[in-house]
Amino acid sequence: MLSIKENLREVISGGNPDRFVKQYEGIEFILSTPYAMAYPMMPAKPGDDAVKCGWGYMNAWPAGAPGAFPLHDSEHLVCPDITEWKKYVKAPAIDYTEADWKQCREDMAKVNRDEKFVAPLIAPGLFEMCHYLCEIQNTMINFYEEPEAMHELIDYITEWELKWAEQICTYMKPDAIFHHDDWGTQKSTFISVEMFREFFLPGYKKIYKYYHDHGVELVIHHNDSYSATLVPTMIEMGIDVWQGCMSVNDLPALVKEYGKDITFMGGIDNGKVDKADWTQADIARETDQLCRDCGKHYFIPCTSHGLNFSVFPEVYPAVDAEIDKMSEELF
Repeated sequence: MLSIKENLREVISGGNPDRFVKQYEGIEFILSTPYAMAYPMMPAKPGDDAVKCGWGYMNAWPAGAPGAFPLHDSEHLVCPDITEWKKYVKAPAIDYTEADWKQCREDMAKVNRDEKFVAPLIAPGLFEMCHYLCEIQNTMINFYEEPEAMHELIDYITEWELKWAEQICTYMKPDAIFHHDDWGTQKSTFISVEMFREFFLPGYKKIYKYYHDHGVELVIHHNDSYSATLVPTMIEMGIDVWQGCMSVNDLPALVKEYGKDITFMGGIDNGKVDKADWTQADIARETDQLCRDCGKHYFIPCTSHGLNFSVFPEVYPAVDAEIDKMSEELF
């Protein structure tokens, strides 16, 4: 029987896996980087007070909501005018020393790296950072009305991400990264393929090339939306695994067309299974045929959620159990 890590590699390479990878079982998230310790990404749980993040925006997680999102009222909006972004947007300092990484390195030392890929969580990404700072409607308009300023802001964020990548690769030395950036709704991408490539391809190519060039084996990118039209661009960026790919993307067709270049991790939509009245039958309906149709290679059955848990705690292990059932049937 292959180790978890070996089996994951076999799936991604089109080799000889002996079972399905169960969601995030091959990834050990290390969330104790000095940046994460200094700046909480979001409130600890729904209903907690909003938190101020490193770039100045306030992240709130209202009770009953499935996740956190920035406050964009006039009091909290970081960048109300994109043409004056330099006045408003200030990147957080990340000149950490080896001593600052002590806790993170101690946490990593506890992981059996023969079994797991160790990965930091990097969020938000380039697109999300733009609308976290500027608000989503303003950002959409800015692409059309102020493209030069948007290019400048994205370049600024990219340079900060490259500095952070240098820190991660120098002191943490992970064998994977988990990068979060949602690029669409359940029906379409937020912007056209052409516009997306113009604004975001150059920066992401630099970022993901840096990681690959400095010892990171897997670039795993979370994007739980419709983005089938962006898959060729993802490959060009250097993404190894697209996590969060929802069922609307026709995963069997994508696996068949692009699987040798990118692995698809998802297909089980949280909106359909991660709910108060969930049943194992719901999970089976979303999982079983998906596994049969996508096959053994270049596909990891997983909920679309961007971390290894579910809103309703019992759902995540129930999905694991269903994947085990399909491994028994198909391997």
